[in-house]
Amino acid sequence: MSMTLLRRLALTTAFAAVMMVGAATGSARAAGPLTYDLKPTRIAPDTYVFEGSTKHFTRANGGNILNSGFIVTADGVIVIQTGPSRRYGEEMRAAIRKVTEKPIRKVFISNLHPDYWLGSQAFADVPIAALPGTIAGIQEEGSGIADNMYRLVGDWMRGTEVTVPTEPVYGSTVRFGDHRLRLIPLSGHTAADLMILDETTGVLFAGGVVFCDRTPTTPHATVADWLKELDTVDGLDIRLLVPNHGHIRSDKACVAQTRDWLTWLDGTLRHAVDSGLDMAEALELPIPERFEVLDVLREEYRRSVAHLWPKIEQAAMPRVN
Repeated sequence: MSMTLLRRLALTTAFAAVMMVGAATGSARAAGPLTYDLKPTRIAPDTYVFEGSTKHFTRANGGNILNSGFIVTADGVIVIQTGPSRRYGEEMRAAIRKVTEKPIRKVFISNLHPDYWLGSQAFADVPIAALPGTIAGIQEEGSGIADNMYRLVGDWMRGTEVTVPTEPVYGSTVRFGDHRLRLIPLSGHTAADLMILDETTGVLFAGGVVFCDRTPTTPHATVADWLKELDTVDGLDIRLLVPNHGHIRSDKACVAQTRDWLTWLDGTLRHAVDSGLDMAEALELPIPERFEVLDVLREEYRRSVAHLWPKIEQAAMPRVN
């Protein structure tokens, strides 16, 4: 078996295991009719966000753990992320219609994680844009990701099918009506991370590059590259930062928060390997008190150990011929 195939199997298996961990926190069926009750919050001129939970995917929240958004331009509506299910996408589109009757011109998807794109069926009549790496990732892993979401949130996913983005995008600045959007391609949180900076309003849709008061997730992460992504964010002139997970901020405090967590996490696991600990022992290591502001802290830490430990251990103990 080739190393490429082994790596793909490892990623798929790790992602499946990680997603299933969250099921234990929300196994009960949500009471009453299933609705996300999406209400857009205006955060800047022409700019709206649907704020989600900072918890895990559960049957109680239907997988709504993201901050999706849209921008109403003179030329039509730009949608950013489509949510975790067809139902979410349909409700999102209906909520947008209550704000404006302008047509939806384009959808942007920031990475391959399920809450970013599984609602895309509701937008299949318009161009759905993503980085080439995200498109390839969804083509390769999309069916398995959707299956895991069905197991985690049940009926919320009814009718949801994989809808692959139709338009590859790269680093550029594009104009939609009176808004200039800078598309910023990065990699680190996943192999392909798209940030979108509206230069007209100064709003940065950071995707999964920045987490705010919510513990970062790492199923496809390369920590060293992720830290470089944060350097890029630090270099941007922004007025408002919208993370895909966590609280919206008017400063860059959560860039430092995300960097602090990743630096501690990577250093702690490397030290644990060097000290001869095994993974079971690493799972129970203490977490500094300063990180107690992060939601789902211990759970996400343990998931990250499962994701990152094998590579760190392999690097520390290279094969000897």
